[in-house]
Amino acid sequence: MELSALPTLEQHLLNQLTTPPTEVRRLFHGRGRCWPGLEQLTVDWLSGQVLVSLFKEPDEAFLTALTAQLTALTNTPVWQQSGAVSLLLQHRDRPGAPLDVLWGEHQEYQQVVENGLTFKLDLGRKQNNGLFLDMRLGRDWVKRHGEGKRVLNLFAYTCGFSVAAIAGGATHVVNLDMAKSALSRGRENHHLNQHDLSQVSFLGHELFKSWGKVRKLGPYDLIIIDPPSFQKGSFALTKDYQKILRRLPELLTEQGQVLACVNDPAVSSRFLIDGMAAEAPELTFVERLENPPEFRDIEPEGGLKVLRFTRGQARDHARREA
Repeated sequence: MELSALPTLEQHLLNQLTTPPTEVRRLFHGRGRCWPGLEQLTVDWLSGQVLVSLFKEPDEAFLTALTAQLTALTNTPVWQQSGAVSLLLQHRDRPGAPLDVLWGEHQEYQQVVENGLTFKLDLGRKQNNGLFLDMRLGRDWVKRHGEGKRVLNLFAYTCGFSVAAIAGGATHVVNLDMAKSALSRGRENHHLNQHDLSQVSFLGHELFKSWGKVRKLGPYDLIIIDPPSFQKGSFALTKDYQKILRRLPELLTEQGQVLACVNDPAVSSRFLIDGMAAEAPELTFVERLENPPEFRDIEPEGGLKVLRFTRGQARDHARREA
């Protein structure tokens, strides 16, 4: 990271905060590599809490200058009129991803709104806060196309897709994630949106040991696969994704669709397209969903990839539905 790039960050934040978002949003996305010298820095608007994240530890001069600049920002009229309540700096490259409160009052549990839905975040207790903002348009697609569908949400985390699906009229969602604490937060997220939990199942299991339970609760009209790149002892993206793809035909209805996701900059869309062709050839690639404009990336394949597939005989119907 470069000291000379800090004025660019300052001006960008002033522009963004002149008209602050009404919902949760990324304000600055350095990781898209469109801002030279700021590639390891992001800024998020979390219902008035402003979270600055450093993904790589900078040198002392940069960190000192960044902290001084952010502190000075809080004294500007733009900041004071924005409705901001805190300014937080997270060091994601340090053990435990510690959080510094630079200004205001830190609220550890923060409710945010996205596309009219409410989610509860953890700020300062974990590396990830509970909602991946780059998946906003994916959750929106599920909400718009969920009506009447039975949904399987693999690697469900805090159940953002599940909340969107039920809000969109899904009849049932099965959430599977080995992190039971994340699924507990998913229950809270459904409660926050006044959802009927009889329509939602939570399986706190390791996927590859649970195919029988997953199959028993199917078949599914929509399967969402949004795995981490690596999960120690349970999942390695380039090695294990194919094991999931080959199971899809036995889990899907005849008109079933799949949203297959990958967020590793080193893994392109072709990995999923070719993998599906090899492991589940009856599924046809339809489209890649757009990423939110605030997540612009200098290399389109470097950001989040959300690909939609459908069973071959349903291809024309799916294209009309898009």
